[in-house]
Amino acid sequence: MEAFRRALPRVCLLSVGTEPASSGSSATVRVAATADIHIREANRDQVTAAFEQAGAEANLMLLAGDLTTHGEPEQAALLAEACSRFEAPVIAVLGNHDHHSGRARELTAELENGGIRVLDREAVALDVDGVELGIVGAKGFVGGFSGSHLPDFGEPLLREVYRETGHEVEAIERGLREVAHCPVRIVLLHYSPVAETLQGEPEGIWTMLGSSRLADPIREQEPDLVLHGHAHAGTFQGAIGETPVHNVSVTVMKRDFWVFELPVRRHATPPIH
Repeated sequence: MEAFRRALPRVCLLSVGTEPASSGSSATVRVAATADIHIREANRDQVTAAFEQAGAEANLMLLAGDLTTHGEPEQAALLAEACSRFEAPVIAVLGNHDHHSGRARELTAELENGGIRVLDREAVALDVDGVELGIVGAKGFVGGFSGSHLPDFGEPLLREVYRETGHEVEAIERGLREVAHCPVRIVLLHYSPVAETLQGEPEGIWTMLGSSRLADPIREQEPDLVLHGHAHAGTFQGAIGETPVHNVSVTVMKRDFWVFELPVRRHATPPIH
């Protein structure tokens, strides 16, 4: 959250992949991404300035959760106001901070009244400068990675946690099938689907930072990019097979936004089972 206290926000560009849509074509889309903004009165001006700068660089903005500090609708209204000058689409998922006050519905309403589309286990296909771009949005959830998996066993409350993660996995799989026709596909999460991007966090808390179960539909359907936040002391870059995964928490990026330049490629539509 401290990244947004700087007077001059910074934006960095990263190209993802190299294959164009067809021979001789160099079509790309630029996607600005960030997470863990934790907006509040103290940083609203810095957040606004960062959004204005990103707006000059990107065709689309993606927010990977923890948009607010305590999940209060009033904080969501600050964010909606901050990005009001960003003319391109803004898509978000909520994070654990956004759920803290138990007012996620009100918070979402404030964001959507301000033009921010909030995805909750949903997929959307957007026309971005003539390119159909598919976004699959889910919060993700906990469960751990190799050697620290939370099992579907034991007390009912722990098994409920396991089931909740399963619902997120199902939503990612369903969403990727819904946007299989899109030449560019992105999965937007808050929790991490890979341990790679958690490096730097104490290994003892990785179970609470994500789950490798989230990676299963991504590995199968190979979207172009996966973005998440949540792990403030994690690592920027990882992968699931050939799909790049990036932790875009502001404290990891050490800047306000990262702009990903994605080539427009033709995808073979996966079979529907």
